Amino acid sequence: MHRNLPQTILDLVGDRHGLVAMRTKIDGRWQDIGWLNLARQVRRFAAGLMELGIQPGDRVAIMSPNRPEWAFADLGIMACGAVTVPIYHTEGAEAAAYILDNSGSRAVFVRTFEDLRKVESRLDQLPDLEHIILIEGTADRQPVLDLKHFLPERVDEQAVNARMAAVAREDLATIVYTSGTTGLPKGAMLTHDNILSAVEAAAETFHISTDDSCLSFLPLSHVFERIDGYYFMLIQGATINYAESIDSVPANLQEVRPTLVISVPRMFEKMYARVMERITSGPWLKKQVFFAALKACTRELHLQQQGKPVPGWLARVCGLARARIFSRLREPLGGRIRFFVSGGAPLAQNVAEFFLAAGLPIYEGYGLTETCAGIAANCEGHVRLGTVGRCFPGTEISIAEDGEILIRGRTVFQGYWQDPARTAEAIRDGWFHTGDIGTFDREGYLRITDRKKDLIITAGGENIAPQPIENSLKQDKFIANAFVFGNRKPYLVALLVPNFENLEK
Repeated sequence: MHRNLPQTILDLVGDRHGLVAMRTKIDGRWQDIGWLNLARQVRRFAAGLMELGIQPGDRVAIMSPNRPEWAFADLGIMACGAVTVPIYHTEGAEAAAYILDNSGSRAVFVRTFEDLRKVESRLDQLPDLEHIILIEGTADRQPVLDLKHFLPERVDEQAVNARMAAVAREDLATIVYTSGTTGLPKGAMLTHDNILSAVEAAAETFHISTDDSCLSFLPLSHVFERIDGYYFMLIQGATINYAESIDSVPANLQEVRPTLVISVPRMFEKMYARVMERITSGPWLKKQVFFAALKACTRELHLQQQGKPVPGWLARVCGLARARIFSRLREPLGGRIRFFVSGGAPLAQNVAEFFLAAGLPIYEGYGLTETCAGIAANCEGHVRLGTVGRCFPGTEISIAEDGEILIRGRTVFQGYWQDPARTAEAIRDGWFHTGDIGTFDREGYLRITDRKKDLIITAGGENIAPQPIENSLKQDKFIANAFVFGNRKPYLVALLVPNFENLEK
């Protein structure tokens, strides 16, 4: 691909004019958004921004939960040569104002009047902000426009196409703010080439087509969902279904029956806990059958992981178990799931092992905002439990002497917005220093052991990685979260957050 991101997506319309690009629920009914409508809306949003005087290189923010208008605005911003600045809609007024001010955003899309009030309460701190575009509701007062007044009925397609054609693949596409562990948020600068390179690498790793569909519920302001659950899905032709809210995900899964789900480990941990709770509290016979089947499938999995042959009788038993017993795990998920992808945090190995043994693979991956999300992942036919898989094509990974993971390649960001000091600290000698500690096994699978800054040095000088201990504690159904600390102490201490739902049972 040699074109920019919006061109790459809109170029696909000709072959997909009869297909559904997105679906959203309105007044209790799922509504289809075809590819022709998607292209029309992107050009309308681009034209609206151009009429407001938005110029190439200007920053335009989006503060909204996942919905089609998020994508229309995002692609429209980039189509007119501007730069998208995503902001979590759950951010407080002060945090949102910092991002708007630091990025110098000239316009911002907000979903509701509540979001509007957050921005308006800090207008005196935002000298560059000229326009606020309200997605839901009616408003026509400076500096606020609703969609009715913002979107032109007639679009000068020639002008929009000319502006879009002038955007180079190497141009800045987005600034994604990431807070890290200390200090003010940093704006990671990602180009069209960064994003498209990430999509191309993912396409070589995962087979996704127009036969697939996904449910979008992780925030689009996060680079994981944005790259892999939005751009990648659109370019591959999968239908994106927007969840009504995070609370509606269980119901929406059954309604849209996706073939793919991208999520963070917490969702899979909750699924695992619910299954175990239901089985252990059920009838004795069903419990014995379930765990006997699980034991057989886990044995088969261990043999496969060790590269040893699986006896024919065991393969037949496991096939029967997955068809008759574990197939029921798919029902609450809509019944069509092919696989899950997990990222954003470490996935507990026992959870990954359970679902893989049951025939519902969770492919764990690894990436950062600064690398355009994934740079390594497990995938079909290439799974090593306890690792985040092999690195993607086009990415180089090196392990420094102190164990830190270093990355270089076309997906690595251009630096932090207006922050040369932190950019120089992060990118040295052409390598991005991730701050994560890891190792490779003999077959090239990457294992993440901890964050460099999280390593605990006890009073006795011992280096201890807290993450494995925390993950072990969180496997207890009565513990929702755990934090281990003990720097310069002769012992470790754990702060535990109870799982009140299970405790109350």
